[in-house]
Amino acid sequence: MKRRELLRAVAAAALVNVTDRAHSQPAPRRVAWIAQSKAVDGALFFEALRNGLGERGYTDGREIRLEPHWGDDSAQRVARLVGEVAASRPDVILALGPPAVVARRTISTIPVVYAYSGDPVAAGLVESLARPGGNVTGMSFLTLELVGKRIELLREMLPRAKRIAVVAVPEHPGDSAERRVTAEAAKRFALDLQFFELRGAGQMEQVLAAVEQSRSEAVMFFPVQSVMSLRERIAQWSLRARIPAMSGWGQFAEAGNLMTYGPDLLQSYRRLAHFVDRILRGVRPADLPAELPTQVEMVLNLRTARALGIAVPQTVRLRADRVIE
Repeated sequence: MKRRELLRAVAAAALVNVTDRAHSQPAPRRVAWIAQSKAVDGALFFEALRNGLGERGYTDGREIRLEPHWGDDSAQRVARLVGEVAASRPDVILALGPPAVVARRTISTIPVVYAYSGDPVAAGLVESLARPGGNVTGMSFLTLELVGKRIELLREMLPRAKRIAVVAVPEHPGDSAERRVTAEAAKRFALDLQFFELRGAGQMEQVLAAVEQSRSEAVMFFPVQSVMSLRERIAQWSLRARIPAMSGWGQFAEAGNLMTYGPDLLQSYRRLAHFVDRILRGVRPADLPAELPTQVEMVLNLRTARALGIAVPQTVRLRADRVIE
């Protein structure tokens, strides 16, 4: 065989081998992500999930294909997205926040993994943490043990404060338990609490005005999506009214509010990869125990403290996992 013909034969064989391997490579498993937030607010959490999946051997575009969908803080858009995603039949759906409740009501045959700020049992997402039942499992960020700690930290930060406002969301599953634990903690420190109810993000201006009129010396916001979507507006109000604001998720302090204490959300979203991995390997959501966060963080905005004239105790500063200068 002439040299040119030999080279052509080798090249043809190589092409056949590449084509065969391409045909034998299984199609990526589809993992849909549905969040109520805007993409700009959820990008870091989406990347945390991607990193968690990478640690488990999944490369986006190869073993899996991640498909993000953003609700842009619109309940109507979320309802439409859930229906559209379900119709496309992905292998797993990650439903973050309110989309989890919509997915639980409308999807019964596709595995759903949730990340949820409230009580998943009260919301009807699972039968119990240990035995979720149905096609839904995941992680809740509502850890009542952390609620009392927020009051303790606020008292340590503002030792002379006597009157604290608390902004609660009555429709949020777990709200009553969160109020109870907050009241118990406040009683231990002889603090006077006044609760203000937020019934939708559209009422925030009215609630802030009522808190200001109450002459409260600080305000705590229960961490829910409707609050976090307005965190920058709250920070602006806090500086103007000179009322320090605290909540449970780090992004609240990052937006300019005084401090937060609660689950490390980036690590929690990274942990969601555990659920996706197990489901893709054949475990049913009903047999995959739901979880609470195991890692917490305290975020202190020192710049805001200075603007409010608050002398941060060294004990508080040293305990902060992150300090925003």
